[in-house]
Amino acid sequence: MDKIRIRGGKSLHGSLHVSGAKNAALPLMAASLLTDQTLTLVNLPHLADITTMANLLSQHGVSIHMNGHAAEGGHTGRVVELSAGTIASTTAPYDLVRKMRASVLVLGPLLARCGQAQVSLPGGCAIGTRPVDLHIQGLEQLGAEIELREGYVHARAPRGLTGTRILFPKVSVGATENLLMAATLARGETILANAAREPEVSDLAHCLVAMGARIEGIGTDTLRVIGVDGLHGATHQVIADRIETGTYVMAAAITGGDIELIGGRMDDLTAMIAVLSKAGVDFEPTDRGFRAARTRRPLRGVDVMTEPYPGFPTDLQAQMMALMCAAEGAAMITETIFENRFMHVPELARMGADITVHGASALVRGVPYLTGAPVMATDLRASVSLVLAGLFARGETVLNRVYHLDRGYERLEEKLAGCGADVERIRGEAAA
Repeated sequence: MDKIRIRGGKSLHGSLHVSGAKNAALPLMAASLLTDQTLTLVNLPHLADITTMANLLSQHGVSIHMNGHAAEGGHTGRVVELSAGTIASTTAPYDLVRKMRASVLVLGPLLARCGQAQVSLPGGCAIGTRPVDLHIQGLEQLGAEIELREGYVHARAPRGLTGTRILFPKVSVGATENLLMAATLARGETILANAAREPEVSDLAHCLVAMGARIEGIGTDTLRVIGVDGLHGATHQVIADRIETGTYVMAAAITGGDIELIGGRMDDLTAMIAVLSKAGVDFEPTDRGFRAARTRRPLRGVDVMTEPYPGFPTDLQAQMMALMCAAEGAAMITETIFENRFMHVPELARMGADITVHGASALVRGVPYLTGAPVMATDLRASVSLVLAGLFARGETVLNRVYHLDRGYERLEEKLAGCGADVERIRGEAAA
């Protein structure tokens, strides 16, 4: 099993390309099930989760062809054509779905197009229950008959779906995406109220519009969808990954470095930028994206609370905690989205971090230095927080279970090494 070895103490300088957003690409790939024509996605990242979704779609009957790479808008990525001319199966099996929670996103499209779907209850990172009840309740409101048995969601809508008003009791990105896709082929008008506003949701909506969907209110918390009889093919460029962008911003900050994020979008990270500016990080737009630097002043402890977009992203909480370990003073980090998302704390403590957890909050007291140690990834974002800690630490840090990291970060060690980090992947038996 691969490991990543980091020798800390290097200040990062240079530039790197931000990959396409994993959390945008996965629902976009699922949207291919809504049409029998070809959906072409540009700037698709090469990640384990993308491969999992591709395998899932293939068994549904989607033919997938890579058509080279694109260098457009300051970043590069794969060009992939997805064609669901015939749906071969409406069952998403446990063996595939258990690997990734986003697999549940095939439920809405399959139900809308085929009138039925059987989808295993999903897996993914162990950071809380993250139930699919909001997906199910919303589809029932659209007229679906749903039964849970033997670990599967069995959904039927033999007469099709019918538009209605759905008020989400809490903001859910996945449920918003699933119901948005389903509503595009429902009869009449669907209103999604208290919908998620994340850029990845808007990216999906823009792609659906390009496919012929009628959607109003994109970017707001109220989406109005007028159902159409069918969607057609389209070409769509996946937005840059704001979580990857934020992670590399913090890599620059924790090492006292200066990095240009090519393709990075500051508008998608306003909450993070506001917080890090207070902490002592400087930001500057460039022709290719933006620069993040901390070369003139020390890091200061700042408090953070995760919130749905446009608030501070939960997917940057672990990275922020690692950053605050290197700050002067103390910081209170409060997690409001997932209940089990402090599993990186014991691993950071192994490196000398001073962190005290009180329920949903963690008090982080900055330390002069961390010390390299063997550490273990527990989930995707926790794994990269340990990489950041390793960049700051004295000595050598070895990260185990890097398959978590590979689910969401494309060529991470290459990108960091290109900016001066002393980091390498130890493959296979050499890592044992």
